[in-house]
Amino acid sequence: MGSQLGSAGISLINTLINIYLLLLMLRFLLQASQADYYNPLSQSLVKITQPVVRPFQGVLGPVMKRFDLATLVAGFLVKVISIVILLKMAGAGMPRLDGLALAGVAAVLGTILKIYFFALIVMIILSWVAPRANHPAAVLVMQLVEPIMAPVRKVIPPLGMLDLSPIVVFIGINLIDGIVVGQLVRAAGLPGLLVGL
Repeated sequence: MGSQLGSAGISLINTLINIYLLLLMLRFLLQASQADYYNPLSQSLVKITQPVVRPFQGVLGPVMKRFDLATLVAGFLVKVISIVILLKMAGAGMPRLDGLALAGVAAVLGTILKIYFFALIVMIILSWVAPRANHPAAVLVMQLVEPIMAPVRKVIPPLGMLDLSPIVVFIGINLIDGIVVGQLVRAAGLPGLLVGL
């Protein structure tokens, strides 16, 4: 019974950490896509993640063009430290540093791909049910996915009312997830559950 409770506790902590990592990467992607900073949801996201990002902003300096390196590094380190803590809680030893680094990269990249995957699904649903929605969440979703959709639309323009570009992006996301992230997780030698995949 105690081991089941311990396992459930580790799983719960891992889930909460993965949710926070998702918020950090969402902040990173919204800034990279130059989404509206004054959107109420953007402001809330910054407030939630700022305590973790602030120390890295002092070390890494201001945002480089559109990419907030401090948020990216904060997400990576949050995941790496959480893996170490969860392994200690489970009674396992300290993993190799290269495995930890690979697991952190895999977690960050996997989280970014998940955000894009679900944002695309939301975008598709919105385009069917509320194509001119001006809700703050809908606006952010559109601003988030537009930088990855625009290059694909240049190659595959919409055919009347039918836009095939999301299918191409979904295929790209699945390929990167299966090949790149999968290889990183295998190379890390850590359980996929801890990496968050």
